[in-house]
Amino acid sequence: MASKYPIFDRSALRVLPLAERKHDLEISNWLELDSETPGFEHADLPVLADRIRAAKAMNRSVILIMGAHVLRAGVNRHLIDMIDRGWISHIAFNGAGAIHDYELVRIGATTESVARYIRKGQFGLWHETGELNQWVQEAAHLGYGLGEHVGRRIAESNFPHRDLSVFAAAWKRGVPATVHVGIGYDILHEHPNCDGASLGATSYRDFLIFTESVRRLEQGVLLNFGSAIMGPEVYLKALAMARNVAMQRGEEIKNFATAVFDLIPIEGDFRKELPKTDPGYYFRPQKTILVRTVADGGESFYFCGNHRATLPALWRQLR
Repeated sequence: MASKYPIFDRSALRVLPLAERKHDLEISNWLELDSETPGFEHADLPVLADRIRAAKAMNRSVILIMGAHVLRAGVNRHLIDMIDRGWISHIAFNGAGAIHDYELVRIGATTESVARYIRKGQFGLWHETGELNQWVQEAAHLGYGLGEHVGRRIAESNFPHRDLSVFAAAWKRGVPATVHVGIGYDILHEHPNCDGASLGATSYRDFLIFTESVRRLEQGVLLNFGSAIMGPEVYLKALAMARNVAMQRGEEIKNFATAVFDLIPIEGDFRKELPKTDPGYYFRPQKTILVRTVADGGESFYFCGNHRATLPALWRQLR
C-alpha cells in the first residue's frame, strides 16, 4: 500500500552543473604538511599523543570522529598522513564529509553559500555532486559500506585532486572510513536520483563496521573533532552494543581515553556532568564523551580551538 499523503515530485527540480556555482573554498585553502598553521598549545596534548602511540603499539582502536567542517579547515593532508602512519585505525564522518571530500578532489573547490543559493531555491542542487547517489546505490548492490565505496571510487578515479581525498587514503590503507547519514541532512537527499533504501543499507553497514572498531577500544583512544550530535550519539549506541557482548564474554571496555576538540568553551571541570538547569548539559560531547562513557576507569581531555590549529598541533605532537 502507498502512503495516503502526497509527496514532493522530484522530477520537477532543476539541477545545474557545478561550473555555475560560486564556491566559498578553493584549493588554495588546503594546507601543505609544512604550512604554517595558527598556534595551539595545551598541556594535555602531549599526554593524548602518548595515549595514541600506546594504543597503536597494542593494536587497539584509535577512532577519529569528525564533522565535515574539519575538512573545510584545510587539514586533509594532515589527516591522510595520520592514516598513512597508522595513528588512526578508523575514521568516521557525517554525510557532508563525503560530499566535501568528493567535490574537492573532483573540481578543486567546495562549499556553497547557503545565504546566496537558498534564496534562489538552488542550494544543493548541482549535477556532479549527485553522482554520489549513484555510488551509494552501487555500494548497496555490492554489499559495501558507504564510506568504503566512496574511497574506492575516488581512489580508482582520474579526479585531478584525488591525492587530497581522506576517503581514498583510508581505502588504500585498509582503514575503515564510515559515513553516518541522517536522512534529510545532506544535499544529496534533494536530488531526484537519491535512493533512501540504499542510503539506509550502506550507512547502517557503516554503523556496524564502526561498532566493530569500538569493540577494540579497551586501551584505545576515541577522538571527536567538531561533531556535536552525530559523533556522540553514534558512539554511545556502538559502545552499548560492544559492552553488551564484552560483558557476556567476561571482558571489559572501560580503560580508554577520549578527547573532544571543539569551539565551545567549557567553564569549570569538563569531566563533571552539569545539572539539567545549565544549558551546557545539552552539549553532548561533554556529557557523553568526556563524562559518562569513561566514568568507570577511562580518562578524557578537552581542547578548545579552531580545527585548522588543533588538528595540525596534534599531528605535530605525534610526529
